[in-house]
Amino acid sequence: METGLATAPSRPKRLGRIAGALRATFGLVVDVALPQLCAACREPVGDAGVCAACWSKLSFIAPPYCERLGIPFTYDPGPGILSMEAIADPPAYHRARAAVRYDDVARTLVHALKYGDRLDLAPTMGRWMATAGKPLLNDADTLVPVPLHWRRQWTRRFNQSALLAEVVAKAADVPVSYRALKRVKPTPQQVGLSAAARAQNVQGAFRVSPDGKAEVAGRRLILIDDVLTSGATMDACARALLRAGAAQVDALVFARVVAGARNPI
Repeated sequence: METGLATAPSRPKRLGRIAGALRATFGLVVDVALPQLCAACREPVGDAGVCAACWSKLSFIAPPYCERLGIPFTYDPGPGILSMEAIADPPAYHRARAAVRYDDVARTLVHALKYGDRLDLAPTMGRWMATAGKPLLNDADTLVPVPLHWRRQWTRRFNQSALLAEVVAKAADVPVSYRALKRVKPTPQQVGLSAAARAQNVQGAFRVSPDGKAEVAGRRLILIDDVLTSGATMDACARALLRAGAAQVDALVFARVVAGARNPI
């Protein structure tokens, strides 16, 4: 009787191993048989994440732009010029840069990465970010991905900001701190909220943990995220890092919302 009871659990273990092997084999067959598809239009594509047609529709952000917020201008007013938004309501972070405007193709890429498990898009998106943020990265000591609350990360299984930070870190040779900043309040998603509601939503949501202060104090940090909309999340993160003694905080994202044409002040 005791022998039978001891050997009984071995059967489900064997079945589990067989099932795992079948899943691995099936995944390999699918990878070989099916071509990678463009995240935006679903046409076959190589390893770049998007096809040539969708790539041409992306609006990459390049100078001239606001020195503080990175908002593109319609003409070049000369170096160091600020936008109306930067003068009227300066953020806690020092500078912000984005690779592309948050248009239809960029939105599709962000949603595919964040909600569609298209983790293969992170290398391409991160490399574009590294190019756009090169002036910031040249001065940086550490990258800090915008954290998810542990409940949301448990549900999503990964933090897209951390994935992008890993790619940027490798391209720029700047280390990443994953424990410097914590999201301590499970805030609702920001989608659909006004600028004021976004700011209220993330108030008190971020904190530098005691064991993370050594990675913050006196350092020049760059916050990494996928999208910059109103800037409320970045602002809340920057304030938490500055309170913990950071020397400077910049922001680098894949895409930022740009509301129409902007003229310099």
